[in-house]
Amino acid sequence: MKMAVRLVLLTFAICRLIVTVGFTVLPTELQSQLSVDNSEVEAASVDFGMLDKGEPLAVMHPGSADDIAQLVRAAYEGGFSVSARGHGHSINGQGLIKRGTKGVVIDMGSKKGVGSVCEKGMYVDVWGGELWINVLKATLQYGLAPMSWTDYLYLSVGGTLSNAGISGQAFHHGPQISNVHQLDVVTGKGEVLTCSEESNSELFHAVLGGLGQFGIITRARIALEPAPQRVRWIRVLYSNFAKFTKDQEYLISVEGNKERLDYIEGFVIVDEGLINNWRSSFFSPSNPVKISSLNKNADGGVLYCLEFTKNYHQHQADSIDQEIEALLIKLDFIPASVFTTDLPYVDFLDRVHKAELKLRSKGLWEVPHPWLNLFVPKSRIVDFDKGVFKGILGNKTSGPILIYPMNKDK
Repeated sequence: MKMAVRLVLLTFAICRLIVTVGFTVLPTELQSQLSVDNSEVEAASVDFGMLDKGEPLAVMHPGSADDIAQLVRAAYEGGFSVSARGHGHSINGQGLIKRGTKGVVIDMGSKKGVGSVCEKGMYVDVWGGELWINVLKATLQYGLAPMSWTDYLYLSVGGTLSNAGISGQAFHHGPQISNVHQLDVVTGKGEVLTCSEESNSELFHAVLGGLGQFGIITRARIALEPAPQRVRWIRVLYSNFAKFTKDQEYLISVEGNKERLDYIEGFVIVDEGLINNWRSSFFSPSNPVKISSLNKNADGGVLYCLEFTKNYHQHQADSIDQEIEALLIKLDFIPASVFTTDLPYVDFLDRVHKAELKLRSKGLWEVPHPWLNLFVPKSRIVDFDKGVFKGILGNKTSGPILIYPMNKDK
């Protein structure tokens, strides 16, 4: 009896939804994929930024790209909004249905799918709502992995490809959107189209980095490369901004397999506590970093940390030591400020998730995240350092401040 009542109530809620949003025709199979459950609607009303709040009428759990296409066609004809949600990591409410707007959130993560890996073609087909961590695990079974990453892997494929997908590998491989062979996209009129450089190229380039404004990515064909086994991870400190940026720019210009690095980033330290923040779990309690002794030489009280990695296979361990030593000699960092660790490839790529778990345990993850990403011209980066890092911020921030260069041709 209880089950019957629940079914009647759910049917009533869906019927009310159909009338409310103005659906003219909604296929029966689509009705069963819409949820008006309070907990699901509430979860789809916030994003990672927690700076805004949405108000969807329902959440859809699609079983295929065709299901999404049917909903988008109904939205196109019925005049309501549709928003695709991967893992909900937008910052300023971009993925939310705004309050006062009739609309449905598509939960792209409710369907899973890392397709077969093509070893000969060096690619993998992936559902748009799949997480990058699952793509990594699936491809590593074949000794392969995507070329370009984000620092955090619990993001959806469609989500990062709708932005750019930038991390420390982008100086060499370009962002994630530069490492895609093909897409399946649901357009604003509810068409399912396959696009690539050769076919529907205008749509292909519009959707990649298009912030979700040109279609919903339901499948992506991701380029792969042979995966390394281990990573040598090095951090060095600078008190002079000019030396820091000069060395970063030099490192992204180095060519050749022996000299070229695999990952280059860096961050700004405006407060001593920052070096051991969530970003810096690199430094172990047995190897503490005390920067107070370095601060007296810091330019404006600010320090800078350059970090880079070299990927390798176990049989290359001895030569990696020599290559790193030869590279460090060419850099102008603070003497005796070299910190090195060695870890499996997967552990390096998944490093931020481990820090996330620590913050979750302390109740410090589900909080507002007013984060910002900027591209600053090389010609103005010194002014930015002086005006922001040494000016506006002072020592009044406890969040991570990443800074690293990219090659414009990537």
